[in-house]
Amino acid sequence: MGSSCVLPLVALLLLCGSGLTLGGNILVIPAEYSHWINMRVIVDELVARNHSVTVLTHSATPSIKFSQKENFKTIIFKISMEEEETRALWLMFFNIWMNEGTSGFQTALLFWNMWSDMERFGMAICDGMLLNKELIASLKASNFDAVLFDPVMMCSDLLAEILDLPRILSYRLMFAHTNERLCGQLPVPPSYVPAGASQGHLSDKMNFMERVENMLLYIVQTTFVQLQGILLIDNYYTKITGKPTTMCETIGKADIWLIRTYWDFEYPRPLLPNFKFVGGLHCKPAKPLPKEMEEFVQSSGDDGIVVFSLGSMINNLTKERANAIASGLGQIPQKVLWRYSGQKPDTLAPNTKLYDWIPQNDLLGHPKTKAFVTHGGTNGLYEAIYHGVPMVGIPLFGDQPDNLFHMKTKGAAEIVEFLKMTSGDLKEALTAVITNPSYKESMMRLSRIHHDRPVKALDEAVYWIEFVMRNKGAKHLRVEAHNLTWYQYHCLDVIAFLLVIVALVIFIFVKTCKWLFRKCCRRSSAKSKKE
Repeated sequence: MGSSCVLPLVALLLLCGSGLTLGGNILVIPAEYSHWINMRVIVDELVARNHSVTVLTHSATPSIKFSQKENFKTIIFKISMEEEETRALWLMFFNIWMNEGTSGFQTALLFWNMWSDMERFGMAICDGMLLNKELIASLKASNFDAVLFDPVMMCSDLLAEILDLPRILSYRLMFAHTNERLCGQLPVPPSYVPAGASQGHLSDKMNFMERVENMLLYIVQTTFVQLQGILLIDNYYTKITGKPTTMCETIGKADIWLIRTYWDFEYPRPLLPNFKFVGGLHCKPAKPLPKEMEEFVQSSGDDGIVVFSLGSMINNLTKERANAIASGLGQIPQKVLWRYSGQKPDTLAPNTKLYDWIPQNDLLGHPKTKAFVTHGGTNGLYEAIYHGVPMVGIPLFGDQPDNLFHMKTKGAAEIVEFLKMTSGDLKEALTAVITNPSYKESMMRLSRIHHDRPVKALDEAVYWIEFVMRNKGAKHLRVEAHNLTWYQYHCLDVIAFLLVIVALVIFIFVKTCKWLFRKCCRRSSAKSKKE
C-alpha cells in the first residue's frame, strides 16, 4: 500500500478516535415510573452519540430496570427499605386517589399516613445516597462532566451540589409552578398563568373571581412548599453540607431546565433563557403491530378502534369501576384495546379486548385509531398529540387533571371524573370525541404545531446537555434574580426609598408653604397696623 493511501487512512482513524475520546461523561439520577420512561429516551440517545452514561438509583426501586451495555453502567446504592415496601407504598399512593366510599376524615387520615411513609422513603433515599462516603468518593473520582437529574428523586439536587457539577434538570411545570417560580426565578404572573394546583379548571383566560381563586392557590401552594422546606427538608440539607442550605437554593443552581412540554400544550407565558421546552422527545413513528393485535384492529372495519390505558402505574381497579368502564366501552361500535391486568370485568363486551401490555405509540399511530382514553400522563398525552388522536380523559392524580384541562380548552379532549362517571358518561364522551370532527381537527392542529419546530425535541434536549458539558455550565443563561433577596427582586427597597423621597419632598413643600403663609400673614398684619 502506497504512502498516499496510508496517510488518508491514518487521518481518518485519528478523526474517528478523536470522536470517540470527545464523548462526555454524564451522571444521570432519574425518578420512578413515567419519569424514568421519559428520561430513558435521553439516556439511550446520549449513549448512541458515544457519551458515557452512569445511572444512579437505589436498591428498592420498583420501576428503574436496565441492562448493561457499552458506555452505559449503573450504580445501585443500598437503602433501608426493600423493593416490596416501596411497591406497597406506591400502590397505597395510587389507591388513595382512587378510593371510593370513604369519608373526608378517612381520606385525610390516609393521606397523612401516606405522607409520613413517603417522607420516610425520601429520607431513606437521602441517607443511602449522601451518608455513603464510599459512594460519594467513587462519584467524585469518576470525573463526570455534568449531572442530569429529576428533582422528584429526593436529594438528587443536593448530590449534584456536593459533587459540584454542572447540572441539567428534567422537569414538568406543575403545582402552582412553585419550584420554577421560587427556585428557578421564572416569572409567573398569576393574572394569566393558572396554578397547576387548580386541579384542572383554570385556563389562561380568567375572569375576576377566577383570578382571585388563582391568587389564593398560589399563596396556599407557596406557603405549603416553604413550610415543608423549613420544617422538613432545609434542616437536613444544612446538616449534610455543614452550612445553611435550602432545597430551593440547590435546585435553583441548575444550568438548564429541560421542560417536558411544548407550546402545543402550554398556554403562552414568559420564559427564561435557560428553560428549554422538549415535550414529546420520546415520540416516534408507529411500527407494525403484532399479528394477532393487527387482526383484531382490522376486524373493526370502518368504525375503527379506541385505545384505552390508565398508564403503567395502574394495573387494577375496584370491581365497580371496572364494570362501569367495561359497560360504557361495550356501548360504542368501535373495537377497544384496553390495557388492564386486573380481574376481568363481568360487563366486558365482545368489542373490548384486555391486554397486560399494549404498544401504545404504535396503536395511536395506526390509521384505524379514532380516540384515546387516558389518565392524562404527559408521556401518553404527547404520543396522542404526535399522532393527532383526540382524547377522553379520566384524570386520577398529580398533574393529570391540569394536563387534560389544557387539552380540553384547546378543543382536543373531553373529561370524565373517575369516581363519579357512569357507563353512560364514558359512552357519551367517546361518542362526542369520535363523531364530532372538531375534536380531530383541533388535535391535528396541535399535532402540526408539535411537528413544526426548528429542532426535534430529543435533539434539542441532547444539544443542551452537550452544551453544558462543553462550556462547563451555562451560568451566562441564569438571571441575576438568583442573587437578589426577595425585597430586591420586587424592588421593595427601591419603592420604599422613592416613597421616603416623595414624603420628604411633600413634607418640605408643606413646611415651606406654611412658613411663607405665616410670613405673608405677619407682613399683612404689620401693614394693617401701620395704616
